[in-house]
Order: sequence, then structure tokens, then C-alpha cells
Amino acid sequence: MSELQHTDNRDTDNYAELFLNDIPMIDTRAPIEFAKGAFPHSVNLPLMSDSERERVGTCYKRKGQQAAIELGHQLVSGELKQQRVAAWSEFAQHHPQGRIYCFRGGLRSHTSRQWLRDAGVDYPLVKGGYKAMRRFLIDFLDLEVQQRPWLILSGRTGTGKTRVIYQVDESVDLEGLANHRGSSFGRKLTPQPTLINFENSLAVELLKLQRSTPGVLMLEDESHLIGSLSLPLSLYTAMGQAPIAVLEEPMALRVEQVKTDYVDDLAAEYIAHLGQEQGLQQYADYMLASLGRVRKRLGTERYAVVQEQMQAALDQHLHQGTTDLHRVWIEAMLSQYYDPMYDYQLSKKSQRVVFKGNQAEIVEWFAQYRSDFSAP
Repeated sequence: MSELQHTDNRDTDNYAELFLNDIPMIDTRAPIEFAKGAFPHSVNLPLMSDSERERVGTCYKRKGQQAAIELGHQLVSGELKQQRVAAWSEFAQHHPQGRIYCFRGGLRSHTSRQWLRDAGVDYPLVKGGYKAMRRFLIDFLDLEVQQRPWLILSGRTGTGKTRVIYQVDESVDLEGLANHRGSSFGRKLTPQPTLINFENSLAVELLKLQRSTPGVLMLEDESHLIGSLSLPLSLYTAMGQAPIAVLEEPMALRVEQVKTDYVDDLAAEYIAHLGQEQGLQQYADYMLASLGRVRKRLGTERYAVVQEQMQAALDQHLHQGTTDLHRVWIEAMLSQYYDPMYDYQLSKKSQRVVFKGNQAEIVEWFAQYRSDFSAP
């Protein structure tokens, strides 16, 4: 796998345009590298498998580059080479506007591109590869979050902050990008992205919004963690200094919204994946385990009461198919656990509050707020 430096006038280091236009890309890194972090619209079609890459890397350390190149050619040859070239060719046929890259835009991508050329397919490279694109997104994200004006949407649990985010085009859904509902009960059936993928997706979304939507953007108030993912420090710092709008809704509505999200919809997800009986049982196990994770903060006595209420609701849910009893433990958790915790946190940043209202009022107010903010 020699260093093949044939150029193509379509080779690019215009990373912004790649991400803005959702350009499909072949990532020729090994699967283990791709799994740690990649970009939206990239597909892993590796030049070498994990084991092949490991062997070549060991050879490079012990015997140098030329010996490693020769070993690579031995490992990826014959039918195996044909299979990989065929996969790249098929991708290129379906995505003629695409690009190909490796880690640094060097040996692997140049080799892959040359093998494609030998098969009659010219396909351009991303100069600098994964490393350069990742650096571009990190630098852009840090700069954008410092320059962009933000409005933080706060509110007690169950007021429907995410529902407002969905109604406001000038917003970023951090929980959606993190694939987590943002609470102790917020894990979804599908796993969260890696931290690198979360950061990459966030940076790409902000890049697109920079072009399409100048001015104030709304973010839901979050702690530094959404599930297992930490917010970029620059963004978390900016959020901690931004004005706050507080969403307020009555307890009855909050209970119903929590029930919709964490009982009706979440149970339906489990059933869709696992079937009625197994899905409901695993949903019940998940809810009890989630409650157990906040046992210490609830306190022994309150935990025992809420656990009994939840167990009764889950038994009714499992055996009778009705969900009415869930409202009991939901209201208890809101009033006795989440509200005191939220009220304490809000008291420490009350000077930043610029508006309070229900969902409809927040949406209407924010449109005017953006207009006033942008006015000369």
C-alpha cells in the first residue's frame, strides 16, 4: 500500500460544504476507529479489518513503513481486495457526489482511491481526512457557542419543555441529538451515540443553523450530562450565562404529559420491540430500576412509598392493561422530588429569568423576543 499521490481536482478541504450539503462519504478507517466516532452521512467501508490494521501497525513499529505496506498488500489481496473494491464502487455508483477519507487523508484513502481508479472509478478524497474534519467541527462549535445568542427554556419536570422545542424552529433539540429524555427515567431502547458522534452531530446542526437561522436560538435547560453524555464545556458555559424563559403549567397537565411520555409512549416502545408480554415486563423492570437509581436522593421513607405506588401501577398495567394508577406515583415524584430540586436550582439563577408562561405563551413570546433582539 504505497503512498499514491495522484490528485483529483474534486479533492476538497472545504469541510463546511461537505457537512452543509450532507455529502455521503466513505470512511476507510478500521471498524474500531469508526465505532469511536464518525460523521453524519459517512459509511464505514474499511480498507483493513481491525485485526489486519493491528497486524500492520505492529509491523510498522517493529520493521518500518515499507514492511508494513508490503504486509498490508499481502493481507488485503485477491478475492478480499476485490470484495472491498466492489463495495467502494457500489457506493460511488449510488453517490457520485461523495468523497472518500481515512484518518489523516494519507495512505489508506490514497490506496483505496487508486484501487478504485484501477477498477475504472474516479472518486475524490477529503484532504486531511477524519482528523481534519473533526478538528474543524470542534473549533467551529467552540466559536459558534460563544458568538451565538441563546435563550434557555427552563421549567419544572413535566411542563413540556421538549414539546416547546419541537414547536420552535429556531432551536436545538439536545436531548434528541443525545437520544435520551434527560431524566433518571430518560433512557431509550436504542443506545446513545458516542460522545464524539454527539459532538459531531451538534456541530453540524449548528453549522446549518448558522447559514439558515441567524439570531437567538432556544435550548432546553440541561445539566452537564444528558444520560451518559456530557455537553461540550463551551456550550455548557454559554448556557449558564444566557437569559432564561420559565415554562409553567398546572400539576394536572404535567402529570398527564409525564404519563404520556414515560408510561404510554415508553411502554409502547418496549412492546413494539419485544411483544406485548415480554415488552411490558421489561418496561416494568426498567421503571423500577430507574426509581432505584434515585433511592438515596429520595430518602428511605419516600422511596418506600413511591416504590409501592409504582409497583401497584405496574401490576395494574401488566395484568389489567390500564394505566390510571401511574398518575399516583407520578404526582408524588413531581411534588416531592423533582419540584423541590428544580425550585432550588432556579433560585440560584432567578436574576437571569426574562419571561414566564405556558407553552403557547412561551412560543408567542419567543417569536417577538427574537424579532426584538435582531432589530437594529
